[in-house]
Amino acid sequence: MTDAPTYATPSRRQAKEMHALPRQHVLLRSSLLIAVFIAAIACPSEALSSPENEPASPADPADDSPLPGRWNLARPGGSPTVTDAQQQEFERLRSIGYLSGSVEPPAGEGVTLHDEAAAFDGLNFYTSGHMTGAVLMDMDGNVLHEWRHDRHKTWPDDKPEAANGDEVSIITGNPDFWRRAHLFKNGDVLGMCVGLGLVRLDSESREVWKYSGGCHHDLQVMEDGTIYVLTREPRIEPRINRRWPILEDSITLIDPSGREIKSISVLEAFEHSRYRCYLEMLPRKGDVTHTNTLEVLDGTLASRIPAFRKGNVLISLLKLDLIAVVDTDLEEVVWAMSGLWRRQHEPTVVEGEHLLIFDNEGKVFGGGSQASRVIEFDPATQEIVWSYEGGDGVEFYSRRCGTAARLPNGNTLITESDAGRAFEVTPGHEIVWEFLNPERAGENHEYIATLFDVVRIPPDFPLDWLRKD
Repeated sequence: MTDAPTYATPSRRQAKEMHALPRQHVLLRSSLLIAVFIAAIACPSEALSSPENEPASPADPADDSPLPGRWNLARPGGSPTVTDAQQQEFERLRSIGYLSGSVEPPAGEGVTLHDEAAAFDGLNFYTSGHMTGAVLMDMDGNVLHEWRHDRHKTWPDDKPEAANGDEVSIITGNPDFWRRAHLFKNGDVLGMCVGLGLVRLDSESREVWKYSGGCHHDLQVMEDGTIYVLTREPRIEPRINRRWPILEDSITLIDPSGREIKSISVLEAFEHSRYRCYLEMLPRKGDVTHTNTLEVLDGTLASRIPAFRKGNVLISLLKLDLIAVVDTDLEEVVWAMSGLWRRQHEPTVVEGEHLLIFDNEGKVFGGGSQASRVIEFDPATQEIVWSYEGGDGVEFYSRRCGTAARLPNGNTLITESDAGRAFEVTPGHEIVWEFLNPERAGENHEYIATLFDVVRIPPDFPLDWLRKD
């Protein structure tokens, strides 16, 4: 039996430290912080039991009586208890996705800079908005291998239709790309089609197995083959909204053959914890948490922060500007922090004592314009010890997605997703490698495909499987 955690409810001083804001956010979010401080001191047990003042939908049905219990989308044929309008909202929530390409491209394409002496050597494995698959290339941009997947063969019953009957465009979530992928040492890949599931392909792109479920945003494959993945399901959750469905996120574990082991609700993990007060800030409809990252912790921070013990999972909740740690045995949140970032992605442990995070909208300028940054900080003191905020007149901004990873040589590999750009930067902020997605669209090639994630594969990675042409 697992011992109960020893984490104390935050004191008033600890709550202030937990939510300390950088100067540029003080005025912008002072009212929100007051609510957080009060909630952190005392979270009444009845706080979520009565969803008063929930926002009305313009499509509210005539019958607005509360629905008891928890509801899932009915199988084909429907249910007389769930209204047509509610079923349409279920379908709309299922279709939430990403643009395959949304901004004007920069000049140049492919690898535009490679300082061989300063960059960390290896290969680059990436997923892009232009294809359902993944690409492996060398440091000079030469494509070594591609994996391509026909999602219609894997999920033939998937109907690309929106709630109003119109064809779902790439803008509303047509999953014609892989949001994430993992490369195995034998050349197999695991790819994610948002909202449909996971598929494992061999090195020749032949399907090995599939997992059907509402997978989204992030996955991690462990040494024993266990897969951790974020999943979501539209539900009517009366504690949040009695009328309209929300997207409920979960941390789901899958075995190496694609069978589900268990699933942990993110909402319930908060509700069962001392951090349930954060749920008071949830939107009342739709994608209420937008959990966008998971990382299984290796325990290197546990001596300083016990919540970071090996096996717990670090997650990021964009809608709350919050990162948290979930104890997967207790299935509850045991640590949480906000205040240094906005609409963040990809928190990750680096160098044993710090966290690195892609802060999508952390820089605010006069007139309300925003820019991104990457920050490295001490989670025990909230001290920012390093940051990258662009430079030399080059804009650095990705409203959606974005990743940052610390490389073995101390450099940081950053994916500026919306811009279709990845680059490697030294601790002194010098860019030593840069890649611009060569995939363009539009009559004048005015759009660039989203670059979801670029992973640097170490030079000793086995390539015996790589077909020699």
